[in-house]
Amino acid sequence: MSVKRIAVLTSGGDAPGMNAAVRAVVRTAINRGLEVYGVYRGYNGLIHDDMVEMNLRSVSDIIHRGGTMLYTARSPEFHSEEGMQKAIANCRARGIDGVVVIGGDGTFRGAQDLTRRGLPCIGIPGTIDNDISCCEHTIGYDTALNTCMEMIDKLRDTAQSHDRYSVVEVMGRHAGYLALNVGIACGATSIIVPEIEFDFDRDIIGRIEATAKTHKKHFIIIVAEGVGGVLDIARDIEKRTGIESRATILGHVQRGGSPTLRDRVLASQMGNHAVRLLLEGKSNRVVTIQSDRILDYDIESALAMKKPFDRDLYEMAQEISI
Repeated sequence: MSVKRIAVLTSGGDAPGMNAAVRAVVRTAINRGLEVYGVYRGYNGLIHDDMVEMNLRSVSDIIHRGGTMLYTARSPEFHSEEGMQKAIANCRARGIDGVVVIGGDGTFRGAQDLTRRGLPCIGIPGTIDNDISCCEHTIGYDTALNTCMEMIDKLRDTAQSHDRYSVVEVMGRHAGYLALNVGIACGATSIIVPEIEFDFDRDIIGRIEATAKTHKKHFIIIVAEGVGGVLDIARDIEKRTGIESRATILGHVQRGGSPTLRDRVLASQMGNHAVRLLLEGKSNRVVTIQSDRILDYDIESALAMKKPFDRDLYEMAQEISI
């Protein structure tokens, strides 16, 4: 099939660098003689035909912006057969030959459903959680790491001023990659992640007490979102130690902000590769990065993969955070 017109959308949680990916898709496609439509609000936009033709200037001055110019939304209607058929019918009516979707694993399942029904799709991993198993670094992850680090560094200043313990929850959904790396970068005394079962006495109180013997007066405890319970953890620390403890949930600020250089370059590479795949007649693929090489995997295989947690890195963190 000759590809003449494609669409691009962002879906699921927003991530810094999504705009850079959209820009790369649009400009690569136009440079190769294709027409491009931007779809607003993810799969909802496909269902409700909320899309606009893009040109080179449509994506000017967005590479440095966080969020997504195409907006994003969850779409319960898309989970139904009727919703998917509406989306496909709208694409057919506009002559769209393929769609590039930017998002996480839920977004890729939607792409897989469309591909199975005859509409070729390519996925680009955009999520701060870094929980796409076939991909070493997802778009937005590096920016989120740096945002968390900057905010926790500020918390450290006030914790040190008051000889206070700070328990900080970072995002990551059910994955602890963000928490582990931020914890190392910020010198956290304890890093609590869902991949490794923790014991409150051993992994928090024990480490605090051992480190306190070296005359340290303030402590940072990093807790992954998938573990949660930071309010209770802070309360229990204060009850056991008698030292004022505060809980901080960084929340959605972690998704915002100007993307880092790494995320801008990665998003640009992935957007360019996605268009190339469609032009080669390929579909149902996820663009990934492995060992600094841009690759692609079948979506079904990618979704079935399990991402290993770096226990060596975790053990290293345990050894140096004293």
